[in-house]
Amino acid sequence: MIVIIDYDTGNTLNVKKALDYLNIDNQLSADPAEILAADGLILPGVGAFQKAMVALEERQLVPVLQQAAASGKPMLGICLGMQLLFETGYEFGITPGLGLLPGVVVPIPSKPGFKVPHMGWNQNQAQQQNPFAAVFDQENTYFVHSYYVQTAAKNIVATTDYSVAIPSIVQRNNVVGMQFHPEKSGQVGLAGLTAFKEMVNDARVPRN
Repeated sequence: MIVIIDYDTGNTLNVKKALDYLNIDNQLSADPAEILAADGLILPGVGAFQKAMVALEERQLVPVLQQAAASGKPMLGICLGMQLLFETGYEFGITPGLGLLPGVVVPIPSKPGFKVPHMGWNQNQAQQQNPFAAVFDQENTYFVHSYYVQTAAKNIVATTDYSVAIPSIVQRNNVVGMQFHPEKSGQVGLAGLTAFKEMVNDARVPRN
């Protein structure tokens, strides 16, 4: 069972519809017991970093998500959900994130020819090899965001170019983030969600 974290961020139902279409067992939940019992977690998100963290704190989900990640449970953050995985966000002030990945979330630089927010289809370029890079390398996915992650190169699976090199996929161990919306990115996006399901399945296999 994959649990989609339900904290009123706007795109949870679209993520659920995509998983339902793929026949991936899933549910929406903000219940700590269900979250900790899940095989994998998806943290979606649309909107502002600070507001989203407040919503997670109000539901007392910050320590729950930190505990789940520390246990090795596969976790996928999508769009704002990816940004929340990091240590600090600089949107409407300075806000601590979940701290599951090292790095900060800062504004996309304003440059001639590049409107902010970054909205629409853009190409991903793999920066290292793993199953997610294999799915998305040279493929176009759908982005909507005004902030982006700055993190060490070793955490960056793929980037997209939009005035700067923007990390589009990040990963450290069991924690993965996609800056784009896989649920809005057609067949390649569905393939990315399938790759996450395979990661969840692999984590469930007993190891001697």
